[in-house]
Amino acid sequence: MNQDPSPLSILPDDLAPLVRARVPLSDLTTLKVGGPARWVCRVTTPQEAVRFHAWVTEAGLPVYILGAGSNVLAPDAGYAGAVFRVDTASFTVRGNRVSVGAGLAFDTIVARCLDAGLVGLEFASGLPGTLGGAVMGNAGCYGHEIGEFVRRATIMTPDGRIEEIDGGQFGFAYRVTALRETGAVLLDVVLELATGDVDRARATRRERIADRRAKHPVDLPCAGSWFRNLEPAGPGQRRRAAGRLLEEAGAKDMREGDARVFARHANIIVNAGRATSAQISRLADRMRAAVRERFGIELQEEVRRMAQRERE
Repeated sequence: MNQDPSPLSILPDDLAPLVRARVPLSDLTTLKVGGPARWVCRVTTPQEAVRFHAWVTEAGLPVYILGAGSNVLAPDAGYAGAVFRVDTASFTVRGNRVSVGAGLAFDTIVARCLDAGLVGLEFASGLPGTLGGAVMGNAGCYGHEIGEFVRRATIMTPDGRIEEIDGGQFGFAYRVTALRETGAVLLDVVLELATGDVDRARATRRERIADRRAKHPVDLPCAGSWFRNLEPAGPGQRRRAAGRLLEEAGAKDMREGDARVFARHANIIVNAGRATSAQISRLADRMRAAVRERFGIELQEEVRRMAQRERE
């Protein structure tokens, strides 16, 4: 930290223990790639978020919001600003509503809700990442999305104010929310679930975890599905799987150094050793080009490519 004293000189003493310098993004992302972030700030309360915002604003630093680091491709050159790691982890049950910190692991929330006798989230069993990332990206599978359950949330606005918003203000759509594009920081979420057959829900949870382990990497770093599934061909039909198009386009045989397409799922890139962000990026571009050439379809990325300096 002594190498760059000017930003730290305006940081309150009580926040200093929550800040680390030159942290490799490969340690903070599930793909295990990426150079050093200039600063990493651990945010555990709304008050800390506001005070960190004041610090980076005065220091003129760009900001990137990060949870568990899934669904993110970090650059080899690192990040020249401050990474906010949201680590709010409260969990409170009131009736059929659950107030949860955005930094809590999504799968942990599924398990705790079942322990509290509440069902509905078991579809998401085994999904990686934090609740914040899941909500901001409207994560989903098996015909459900997390946006169905969000009723209220606490956010920090881009200008550093704490606000309470309702679920309708997120602008939930397939794998996106309008709120994420504003640069707001999600801190806490209120989910509305239901009482029901917990034994049946636990059985569903076991099935979903087993299915995920059978189809997804369990011992190789990855970021999850790389491309979004396509719009349904017609009313009442399911979305078309990007993985099927990729497989038919020959993507499973592709690799760039240690960046490889996963053998059991053509829409997943794995780091098979010492892959770089550049290699992964080239591989993803080749995969998309193969589908374009074979089917005339332009796949849209679900994984977010982290810019080196600017906020996304």
